[in-house]
Amino acid sequence: MARAAVSGRLTWRVAALAEATDLTASARGLVFDVPGWPGHLPGQHVDVRLTAPDGYSVQRSYSISSAPDGERFELSVQRVDGGEVSPYLCDVLPVGAEVELRGPVGGWFVWRASELAPVTLVAGGSGIAPLMAMIRTRAAEGSRVPFRLIYSVRTPADVYYADELRRRAREDAGLDVHLVYTRAVPEGWPSGPGRLGLAELNTHAWPADFEPQVFVCGPTGFVETVSDIFVALGHDPRRVRTERFG
Repeated sequence: MARAAVSGRLTWRVAALAEATDLTASARGLVFDVPGWPGHLPGQHVDVRLTAPDGYSVQRSYSISSAPDGERFELSVQRVDGGEVSPYLCDVLPVGAEVELRGPVGGWFVWRASELAPVTLVAGGSGIAPLMAMIRTRAAEGSRVPFRLIYSVRTPADVYYADELRRRAREDAGLDVHLVYTRAVPEGWPSGPGRLGLAELNTHAWPADFEPQVFVCGPTGFVETVSDIFVALGHDPRRVRTERFG
């Protein structure tokens, strides 16, 4: 798989939208069929290119959120107001329509099922996308590597894959899911809203003594703060891998 995920990664391919699902009020899950797709590793991303009739083109990068599945994969796209690509992907692109993409891209921010160290995943908002690929791959591969996901969102309505995460927290042995709400909490939640900080990471992430792999994805400020906390808690910086946007 690793060799297949590298071969042909810079080739632009035509991808057809096979399925589309609303993840939140401002995000859409897009499943593409890509003939000749070489496969991917969980954590990798693709470049998507749109070209107007007058020849103007624009491209953006999006993380793959699905486990490897032949010539099909899923992207999780957050609408950015005023953006050139995400509003089209979220609001306009119909099933059956085609876009250009190339990939998979990236070799550092990836998890391989052959690795046995425990894993801590930390996501901020739409940063859940590549981490969802890791969670799904773990299940598809039947891996027993223990995963802990800490997912920070503004409100309960902003949780991507909410039903799936609840189900996996119940059914996927060795997967723990902890949600942090920064602006509003669900009814009956044991605490008020607040930012993810040292106390929750110290409580819900694997401790440094376990030598876990740590993957952090989200907005730049979020990622920098969280990764600094992990280093302060004694984690080897080389085992704290980050992916940021914005």
